[in-house]
Amino acid sequence: MTQSDAADTIIIKKYANRRLYDTSASRYVTLDHLRDLVKQGRNFKVQDAKSGEDLTRGVLAQIIFEEESKGETLLPVEFLRQLISFYGDSMQTMVPGYLRLSMDNFASQQAELREKMTSALGSPAASMALIEEQTRRNMAMFQQAMKMFTPGLTGAAGVRGDQPSDLSRNDVEAMRAELEAMRKRLDRLAGGE
Repeated sequence: MTQSDAADTIIIKKYANRRLYDTSASRYVTLDHLRDLVKQGRNFKVQDAKSGEDLTRGVLAQIIFEEESKGETLLPVEFLRQLISFYGDSMQTMVPGYLRLSMDNFASQQAELREKMTSALGSPAASMALIEEQTRRNMAMFQQAMKMFTPGLTGAAGVRGDQPSDLSRNDVEAMRAELEAMRKRLDRLAGGE
């Protein structure tokens, strides 16, 4: 952390009664307030009010736990199991750096996608075209992979090309439902979220 980062860091004191006090605002706050600070990109450090011990990691984990328990699941069960399995492993020291780099890359890609979506939001047709194009590319990659792993079979469902397939109709319906859900998310984003 640089000196300017340290100067911009909000100090949150945690008291024995589990109350959190934001020293920059001179008021008691909740975990929701800290979650909002994270979403705003604001740095904060949670300290034990008595000992000064840094409690930030535990409080951030608590915020994640609360979000996950509300049904806003972000962390797949298999990921959590894999993460737990690294504790005490010889690779444990490498995991934080790897996860940080992965999340930085993901955030960068997300920013690029948001930029494209924002420019496409000017026209609903353009945003749908962008989504459809991405879906076509994903399906083409999937079909190419299926051809490599199942020679002699065609289509995403793994059905011989000369046989009719109800599964392919289901795939189309699933894609339509997914596109509609994405359109609704785009509409919500365009509404100022």
